Amino acid sequence: MLRTFSLKKDKRSIVPVLLRSLRLRCPACGQSSILKGPFQIRHHCPNCRSLFKREEGFFVGAIMANVITTEFVILVACFVWLFVFRSTYEKALVALFITALIFPVAFYHHSWSLWLGFDYLVESLPKYEKKK
Repeated sequence: MLRTFSLKKDKRSIVPVLLRSLRLRCPACGQSSILKGPFQIRHHCPNCRSLFKREEGFFVGAIMANVITTEFVILVACFVWLFVFRSTYEKALVALFITALIFPVAFYHHSWSLWLGFDYLVESLPKYEKKK
């Protein structure tokens, strides 16, 4: 038995979704912000109704992205402080400690946005439907 599958052309491509994510916009439509306020993510997009807040544990990936990016930034900063600025290790540790405190907080919204964009590319975002 031979089965044929029809592949629909999907509008999702990496570059527009990445740009929307970097601008903290909805990865699906790009029309509205994913932010409700500082450190507050909207529940869903008011324009296309894509759901941002999912089940418990969904955004462990956003936390993972934040941690990995912070570690990478600290590693690059360490090399810059030690090899470019020719600083002592003690002075570099102070700068790295400050970076480790500030960067994850500053990158918080972008880690959520990039995780939403990744999820949108992989499986699309579910639509929010009001319960009656």
